[in-house]
Amino acid sequence: MEAGSVCQGSRDNIRENNQENSPTRTEKCDDLGPWTNFRPRGALARVLHEKVLQDQYLSRLDKSEWYNCNLSDLPVDLAQSFVQLGPDQDTVHFLEESEKKSDWIFTQLWHALVKFVLGLFMTQTSINGWLQCGSMFVISKSQLIKLLKVDENVRYDSLLDLGAGDGKVTAHLAPLFDKIYVTEVSETMKKLLGKQGYQVLDVEDWCQDRKFNVISCLNLLDRCNAPLSILENIRNSLAPDGYVLLALVLPFSAYIETGSSDHKPVEALPVKGNTFESQVESLVENVLRAKFELISWSRVPYLCEGDLRQSYYWLDDVILVLKATK
Repeated sequence: MEAGSVCQGSRDNIRENNQENSPTRTEKCDDLGPWTNFRPRGALARVLHEKVLQDQYLSRLDKSEWYNCNLSDLPVDLAQSFVQLGPDQDTVHFLEESEKKSDWIFTQLWHALVKFVLGLFMTQTSINGWLQCGSMFVISKSQLIKLLKVDENVRYDSLLDLGAGDGKVTAHLAPLFDKIYVTEVSETMKKLLGKQGYQVLDVEDWCQDRKFNVISCLNLLDRCNAPLSILENIRNSLAPDGYVLLALVLPFSAYIETGSSDHKPVEALPVKGNTFESQVESLVENVLRAKFELISWSRVPYLCEGDLRQSYYWLDDVILVLKATK
């Protein structure tokens, strides 16, 4: 059963979400001094001017809000399993590096040109892998330790990271494991993963004859054709007392990058609700029906490196720690 790309092309979805919910130009211009009334000429100058305004807005964001959840809207048992996280050093480092890369104007212009040309016959995921840009960040080692509620010196035998992309997210999990296995659809990304020393498993038979201590499925279920089948295969591939690390962007929106003419999955994951909290409750109901037990969960930002428009993008992520039940 296919469990491939984390869909780094989802940065386009992240950008659309950020722009849809971004402040108006007037709001962004508050307290920006001489930039407020500056009117640049030329298309590139206008893009760079807007980037300055947007980045000024990002610098004032209270990033701790990315991790907050209204627990009073949830059932007591679900609220009690919530683990409060926050922006740690690894998160801040990712944001700072994204800001630096976003300011490489000529590199960003080259990336935009290449994506325009290669986008005619390559997926966004493969293009990002070829350019080695658009990397993601979900959770750091220290945040994972807190979520697992284990000692910082804990060591597990094996990790399987489904849809590992360029391996940057996997790298934050890797220090806790002796052996790292990954799956990925994109051939470009597979090469990057192999160069990092990860053992790349075939997307069709990763669940055959192997057991893993931890299986991570980070922002994949909304980007794959058969999310319910993947959950079943994950359950069958866990070692005794193994953990599942499951992340999903909310509000939920399924989109298949390749293999579907209408970009809709064959299997539907019925996540319902109008708020982040109600969709968390619905998602947990789904995983319980799939014979998993919820150990803990949290809210984190799904971060992505930026471009000429702004330094970084983000979506709201719920991340669950699960165990299989009989």
